[in-house]
Amino acid sequence: MSAPAPSSPVVVDAEPLPRQEEVLTDEALAFVAELHRRFTPRRAGLLARRAERRAEIARTSTLDFLPETAAIRADDSWRVAPSPAALNDRRVEITGPTDRKMTINALNSGAKIWLADFEDASAPTWENVVTGQLNLIDAYTRAIDFTDPNSGKSYALKAEDELATVVMRPRGWHLNERHLLVDGEQVPGAFVDFGLYFFHNAQRLLDLGKGPYFYLPKTESHLEARLWNDVFVFAQDYVGIPQGTVRATVLIETITAAYEMEEILYELRDHASGLNAGRWDYLFSIVKNFRDGGPKFVLPDRNAVTMTAPFMRAYTELLVRTCHKRGAHAIGGMAAFIPSRRDEAVNKVAFEKVKADKDREAGDGFDGSWVAHPDLVPIAMASFDAVLGDRPNQKERLREEVDVKAADLIAVDSLHAKPTYPGLVNAVQVGIRYIEAWLRGLGAVAIFNLMEDAATAEISRSQIWQWINADVEFENGQKATPELARRIAAEELENIRAEIGADAFAAGHWQQAHDLLLEVALDADYADFLTLPAYEQLKG
Repeated sequence: MSAPAPSSPVVVDAEPLPRQEEVLTDEALAFVAELHRRFTPRRAGLLARRAERRAEIARTSTLDFLPETAAIRADDSWRVAPSPAALNDRRVEITGPTDRKMTINALNSGAKIWLADFEDASAPTWENVVTGQLNLIDAYTRAIDFTDPNSGKSYALKAEDELATVVMRPRGWHLNERHLLVDGEQVPGAFVDFGLYFFHNAQRLLDLGKGPYFYLPKTESHLEARLWNDVFVFAQDYVGIPQGTVRATVLIETITAAYEMEEILYELRDHASGLNAGRWDYLFSIVKNFRDGGPKFVLPDRNAVTMTAPFMRAYTELLVRTCHKRGAHAIGGMAAFIPSRRDEAVNKVAFEKVKADKDREAGDGFDGSWVAHPDLVPIAMASFDAVLGDRPNQKERLREEVDVKAADLIAVDSLHAKPTYPGLVNAVQVGIRYIEAWLRGLGAVAIFNLMEDAATAEISRSQIWQWINADVEFENGQKATPELARRIAAEELENIRAEIGADAFAAGHWQQAHDLLLEVALDADYADFLTLPAYEQLKG
């Protein structure tokens, strides 16, 4: 008797969307189902391994480079695959979600790369998941335009040779897609995002002289990179494109991954393009992993932890050295400032800070960096142009003088700044305002002239949690307590109501956002990711 045919993927609890049949084809869904059946069991094992490693860190309050992979680090002979032409110059990368207006503006921005984001800058409503894919297909076929219903302004793509190269970021391993079931199980969001994009666009991108390029978020170990590499190998065979066509840049945005940079590049060496130095998720990961490590791991206000803090500088210096040793791009962090249309004085100060930050990165050997707004592209471009000139990158700058020890990466107490009461207030404000927007389906939100995404919400709620559990006393004599956090949160709700008016307040998700922030900031059982309980409350 023959085995029954595999069941088809099933879309559940989702209203039909315009043109969804162009994305959710039988063939594309069959590919996603195959990814799920082949690789989700390994993903489950890796998530369990994360929990085991976290328990070990709780026991020891330390991390070290892996002894079992010392031979990979010591072998100077291996390099990642050569960069394809479309990814060789990455001096400025703009990030943002894949809504229709952003897709056009990012491609037209003058940046070399657009990080098309299905992860932290996108709230994963089914509409965002599907229409984001559709917008990218339309962009590649030049079938995309947009007219703003409020201003009447129209947007269209520039000439092909003026457009940024797309590097797409799927969701992290931890998130499922509740609207797509295979054999009765939710499919990991990573496989939905990657699978639909790759199936529809891999050959199309090759025809355009580019390729399927990806950013891999929240990777915690080289074994997770190995899983992605095996996914790439399978996917390329499945659609019949040459092995090595895929390129992946890994975000080193977890503290455990910082100890495995070389191993991560090694696992992906046929498909690796580079590593990126994130900031907020990296700090969030430090709090998450060392939250019971005592006072020496207590972080000050998030804005006091710049990339010049000794432990952050160790991380970025090691990243540049590692990438260039192995022939990979080193990509710097985010300039999140959103220019004000009303306050040129604010802009002047912020632009000077952005320039100093990008000058530092270019001077340190980075090959490129991120910005959140098109107005910042020329500033970052000038910083890298001054160092690179006509060269596409500076991979030849090996930074062999850099010598980072294991302890340097977790020397949080090398930074002498302390948590402040205004820092607590800001964490509550940003947390509530961001979560409210996320619950409305917005993943990238301008708050207090900064572009915030899920990573900034994570560090905000993590700092509230850490300061309370560490019995921090602020400069005004007040102690961090659940009661103080609740009082500040209640005051913020009233401030928002006065700011936007009673009708707009009632139409939003403000109380829900307030309650969710306090849940993940005050519960004794620290949630691994804010987006896990938030996703349960996300409509659509």
